Order: sequence, then C-alpha cells, then structure tokens
Amino acid sequence: MSRIVVIGAAGGLGSLLVGELITRGDDVAAVHRRPEQAEQLRTLGAEPLLLDIADEVRSGAPDRLGQALRGADALVYAAGASNAPIDVARVVDGDGVAFAARAAEIAGPDRFLLVSAFPDAWRGQGMPAAFEEYMRIKKAADVALAATGLDWVIVRPGTLTTGPRTGRVALGPAIAYGDVSRADVAAVLAELVHSPEVSRQVLELTEGTAPITDAVDAVARL
Repeated sequence: MSRIVVIGAAGGLGSLLVGELITRGDDVAAVHRRPEQAEQLRTLGAEPLLLDIADEVRSGAPDRLGQALRGADALVYAAGASNAPIDVARVVDGDGVAFAARAAEIAGPDRFLLVSAFPDAWRGQGMPAAFEEYMRIKKAADVALAATGLDWVIVRPGTLTTGPRTGRVALGPAIAYGDVSRADVAAVLAELVHSPEVSRQVLELTEGTAPITDAVDAVARL
C-alpha cells in the first residue's frame, strides 16, 4: 500500500483518480478547497484534507502543504481552473504547480505527477485570448516542474469527455490529438503512480486501442 496525495481531489478527474487509487488499496490524502467536499471524499475511502492551493500560494509559505506531503510516496497535481478568470488560473494552474513542487522538494515525496494540457487543444477554432493565455500558463508550469530534480511525469490529456472507462488508450511523447474520457485518464494516472520506471517524461494521452497496462509498459521502455 502506498500513500498518495491528490491535489484537486474533488474535481471531475480528481475524484475518479481517488476512486482508482482506493480500489488499488492505496492510502489517499485528498486535498480539497471547500468544506462541503469532505464527505464525498470520505465516502470514497480517502482522507479529506481541507487546503485551498490558491490561498497557500498567496501565503508564500509551503509549510501546511509540506506537512500534508510528509510520508507520502507520490503527489498527483490534478487541480485546474480552466473555467475560472485567468488570474485564478494563473495561480492554480501555474504558480500552484511550482509551489507544490517546492513543498515536495522540502518535505517529499520525490514522485510528482502533473495533469497538464494537450498542446493541440482547440487549435483553429477561434478561441479567445484568455484561452491562449491559459495554455501558456499550463506550458510554463510544465517547464517549471521539468526543471526540478523531482521524479516527475507530465500527462497531457486530449479533450476530456464524460465517457466510460474503456481501459484502452493511446499514450506517448507525441501522438495525434483526440478525445479521452476522464475515467481513462484517472486509470492511466493510477497506473503511472505505481510505475516508477516511467520517470521524467512528458506523455500525451487520448483514447486508443492499447490496454492501459500495455501502454504504460511501452512508455517505460522509451
């Protein structure tokens, strides 16, 4: 059994990931920002941790997050604010990643998985300037994490859907853009958490034909 900290655990993707990890027998510390989310996470079998990453970033002190990370085997950063004003996204999707990485470097764990964004997302569809800024924020967060000495993995899913868990995906450093269900993303993240041989890689992820374990084994050999 591993202890995994999930930031953004109450979100659509985060809650599915918590469920995947609990099913595997992991001890999950579920970081959430609203008190009313605690019961949902407790029902899943996780330990709810009330902590607003945006507030922690603004405080400038990683002590509270560091305390939550002590003794953990891995951290998954699944928080995102794509539907929020860009100044909020800048804190949650951008500064928050660097902040969490700093806390992990101080208190552990070494393994850090980040949910990022597929670079081809919504291209050619006349997206507003705020969306382009959001994508720049996500890329800057990737760069900040990759510059650390942590055992990081950056996962860039395609367009997220509410479809079922198929258990079959396409996963690699450069693949064709496409959709992928949140359920399959959660399953891939849970597999990667327990695949230490996949390290310091940027991986794109869409729906596909390869069973998830096979897809992860393939990138482990890269």
